[in-house]
Amino acid sequence: MADHIIKAAVKEYLDEKNVASDFYDALDEEVAELLDDAARRAEANDRKTVQPRDL
Repeated sequence: MADHIIKAAVKEYLDEKNVASDFYDALDEEVAELLDDAARRAEANDRKTVQPRDL
């Protein structure tokens, strides 16, 4: 599976929180689903360009 997130950026964003090691895999799966859904919406609208409205 490709990494869709940058662990250091997540850790920095959640500055004051501890992050469980398995959180990153779960977050990566959520991001992958979001990207897949956005790509399907763009394709359903006959576009190759994924746009913010596809989210």
